[in-house]
Amino acid sequence: MAWVYLLIAGLFEVIWAIGLKYTDGWTRLWPSLGTLAAMAVSFLFLSLALKALPVGTAYAVWTGIGAIGTVILGIVLFAEPATALRLGCVALILTGIVGLKLVT
Repeated sequence: MAWVYLLIAGLFEVIWAIGLKYTDGWTRLWPSLGTLAAMAVSFLFLSLALKALPVGTAYAVWTGIGAIGTVILGIVLFAEPATALRLGCVALILTGIVGLKLVT
């Protein structure tokens, strides 16, 4: 279950990272409240995952999921560049996540 919790935590990290863009510097109420709620859920599930997983592994995977998801949604939602080098770097992050899963 710890890996499922970590995946959920990572997905909610993506939600709050993207949510930050919509808060407009914390000046918009509903996006700000949604972002804070997503942060709370993300940290809750990360803390549950940490009961069984090493902190270094869990933190690296959590931030990796957040980074990959945020880059992909940035490309889709905000027309950020999808260059080969950028996508290659995302692939390296994904490789690291898979590697950590395999050795833990």
